[in-house]
Amino acid sequence: MSLSVLVLTSLFLGIGFGGVVHELHPDWVEPLDRYLLGPIGQVFLRLIQFVVVPIVFCSLLIGLTRIQNASQVGRYILKLFAGYLLSSGVGIALGLALVLWIQPGVGMTGLQPGEAVTAATSPDFLDWLIGLVPVNPLQALSESNLLQVIVCGALVVIGIQKSGEKAAPFVALVESIYALSENVLALVLYLAPLGVFGLIGSIIANQGIGILGRLGQYMAVVVLAIGGLFGFYLLVLAAIGRSPGAFLRQFFPSLSLAFATASSNAALPVALNNAADFALSAEIASFAIPLGTALKRDGMAVGQVVNALFVAQLYGVAIDGTLLWRVALATLLVSFSTAGVPGAGIVMMTTIFSAAGLPLEGVALLAGVDRLMDSFHTILNLQGNLVNAIFLDWWEARQPVSLAAKSPEA
Repeated sequence: MSLSVLVLTSLFLGIGFGGVVHELHPDWVEPLDRYLLGPIGQVFLRLIQFVVVPIVFCSLLIGLTRIQNASQVGRYILKLFAGYLLSSGVGIALGLALVLWIQPGVGMTGLQPGEAVTAATSPDFLDWLIGLVPVNPLQALSESNLLQVIVCGALVVIGIQKSGEKAAPFVALVESIYALSENVLALVLYLAPLGVFGLIGSIIANQGIGILGRLGQYMAVVVLAIGGLFGFYLLVLAAIGRSPGAFLRQFFPSLSLAFATASSNAALPVALNNAADFALSAEIASFAIPLGTALKRDGMAVGQVVNALFVAQLYGVAIDGTLLWRVALATLLVSFSTAGVPGAGIVMMTTIFSAAGLPLEGVALLAGVDRLMDSFHTILNLQGNLVNAIFLDWWEARQPVSLAAKSPEA
């Protein structure tokens, strides 16, 4: 079986195993989670993180060294950010419209809020911008800070281009590390089915399948909103002459891994490989996909809008224009500074609830299903990132100057 089939099979086996343990052997949950399921899942994620940074850093250097002028990089960034803002705005508007129409939180009973959650500190925009510049490049690499890694890569590329032939040995070393990292990744991915089984089995064993029924309508609205934006992106592909079917076929391995692990970072190396199969320009893929992984969070944005208004309806908070603007703006800003790892949604949720003045008890209520919904968030995060990169490739191909600037290898 292919990796994608194995990963999805392991996902369903993990759900079944976790459900059986939770319902029939509740006394087994704690030791199984502590000594088996939890460690298996965490080891797999750590192995993925081990290979993510060298692949991102090296692919970024290789891609940017093919670009001969800084104005081309600036043009890429401007076009990507325009696409990011537009598509995130569409997703947020869709989420707002659906939750206001269906009203999943109105009249819902039988839910007991958990312990109140302490408000997260809202990120200061200026501090966030300053934090993009690393103090120590090795620290940025060791901490897997993708935004700082991207800045490091851009600075190193400037040095490479200024050094000319003297930088050739370093570029050759980077290409060698990239090839080595790809082979390590191939070995790590053999463990993907086992890692996925451990991750999802741990969640279901602790929470139980019953929680899905109690929050079923809320979860259905989240999935519907995410599915709507997923369909929007497929229409965008069709509009620019790229086959949605081919996109789903070629990127299915990375999309399925994103869904199973709920980690954009974990799916990134596989997405870069899939991009080559999709005939996406190597120059653009090596720059746009890592950047999108660090910044583009469509699934998070859509999901958190639904979370906020669901909690407002549940607690009887008046939903007016001011609240809608607060939720939409806070979601848009925070989505660009959220880590692409499982569980980051809880931090994002507390920040948005605090900014919008919503009861933080709602975070404790939704925390039980947040990890399950992370899978849907992450698959849309990845799709939005990939489609924006493909759209940039299409846009650049329509400009003769940009085609002339590309190297033959790109």
